[in-house]
Formats: sequence, C-alpha cells, structure tokens
Amino acid sequence: MKINNYDFCIAWNWEYDADFVCKLNELCHTNGLSIVQVTPENLTDFQNLLNDDRITFRVFFDRASDTDKRFIQVDQWARDHNVYRPNAYERAYRTWNKATMHLELITAGVHTPYTIIIPPYEEQPEIDEIDLSPLGKSFFIKPAHGGGGEGITREATTFNQVLIARRVKPDDTYLLQAHVYPVQLGIRPAWFRVISCTGQIYLSWWDPHTHIYIPLTPDEESLYNLTQLRDVTSTIADVCNLELFSTEIALTSDCLFVVVDYVNDQIDLRLKSKAHDGVPDEYIQSITKHLIDIVKVYSYT
Repeated sequence: MKINNYDFCIAWNWEYDADFVCKLNELCHTNGLSIVQVTPENLTDFQNLLNDDRITFRVFFDRASDTDKRFIQVDQWARDHNVYRPNAYERAYRTWNKATMHLELITAGVHTPYTIIIPPYEEQPEIDEIDLSPLGKSFFIKPAHGGGGEGITREATTFNQVLIARRVKPDDTYLLQAHVYPVQLGIRPAWFRVISCTGQIYLSWWDPHTHIYIPLTPDEESLYNLTQLRDVTSTIADVCNLELFSTEIALTSDCLFVVVDYVNDQIDLRLKSKAHDGVPDEYIQSITKHLIDIVKVYSYT
C-alpha cells in the first residue's frame, strides 16, 4: 500500500484565499517541500486516506474549520499524530471569544476600550438596568463571537437597545463598548491594523470604514514615536499564543495605545494588488515565507 508523505498540508475553503495558497505552493516547490491542499471538493476522499493511513503530513495549517466544521476531523487527526499546527484549533477557538480576550488582555496590562460584559440571554434572561453613562453618548453592542462587523450595533444609546440586541444571539455573551477616538498624526487618524506572524510584526495605517491598508514606514514609526505598537502586539501574541493574527490599535489624545479589535483569526489574506482593501503584497510575501520557514523546521528534523 502506497503512503504519500507530505511536508505541508493546508485546508482552505474561501475562494479569495486562492492567491495566498498559490504563493505558499510556489514557495514550497522553491524550497523542495511537498504540499497537499484540502478543500471542500476533496475533503471526504482526503479523510478516507487519513483513516486508511495512506497519507501523512508534518505541518497542518487550517483555514477552513472556523466556517466548516467538517474540517475539524483533519485537525483532530493532525493533533492525534503530533503534527505541528500553526493557529491550532483549540488555541484559535479560545481567541474567538471577545469577552475572554478582553479580560485576558486587561490582565496582561493592555489598554482596551471601556467595556461592560453582559451574560447570555439564555443564561440570564432578566438583567438589572445598567448605568451606561461611562460608555459615552453612544456605544457599541457586540456579540462575543463573530467577525466582519456581524451583529454589531455601532451607535447604541439606550438600555432598551441592549435588551433587544442580546436576544439576537441568545446563547452569546455581549460586550457594551465605548467608542475610541484616535489622535490625528499628520494627515491621518492614529488608527492602525497590525499583523503578527511568528514574531514578525507588520504595521499599517488603517481606516476602519474603508478597511484600506497603508503600510507604516520606518520614518513614520520613528517620527510619531509608534514603536509601542510592536510592544503591544507582542503582548497580545503572548496572550493569544497564535502564530498568525491581526489586531487594531488606536493612539488616543492621552497618549494611550488602545486595542480596539483584539485578536482576528482567520485574517483576510487577499493581496492588495487584487483587492483595494487587501493586505499589502509585500506583507503577504513575507508572511508566506515565515510560514514556510516553520515547515522547513519540521520537515528537516
């Protein structure tokens, strides 16, 4: 019985990951590494090969199971066989809870927006009225789980809106969160999107409305004394224990670096050359290199 041994396995199911996967594929071949892809189209056959011990791999990168639970079985095989897993499912799963991350980041000394955490409706249907004045004139209502702005009320002003919102996802915790207002640095608001990959940190100016990345230059980092963005991101990396994630950080008028979007996984890895709100191509090129460096370590040992 033939056994196919691969250095790297990537699972993906989002059509816009194609360019990112293509770059990983090219780098693997350049470095003499073998790669196999698991997609919705071949998932069943691939799982059968795993069950029959006809395929193995040394590193598994999961870009699918957060939206398609069928892929968890591949992750489970990898876990049971001591395969190295960047952003391992059990670690990533913990970061998907914004309420958990909020509390852990505060404990780690990271500045976050003023937040009130509300228990799930199913757990506690009736809650006493809360003093919302510390949140300001308007505030966010956010479910603890979900991304891309899904389920978020951005300009809430009343307690009744809180009561209505928590019924939308009755099994989820909710966060009531104050707006954060960045200081102006030159021609731009001091709002940043930061990507961390295996200790490498990629800084960008970020527009939370248009989602446009503009790389932060070394000169700008020095001019505006923004090195602390790296320190804050490193602290978040220690807390979340993920190899690849992004975060959003705003510098406020009282000189605080406030983390406004804690840990994003999975992150959108579309190329800027293909999508106006994509990640700068040079960042994607570097990220893929560092991921393949992981594969090298586990393939050559």
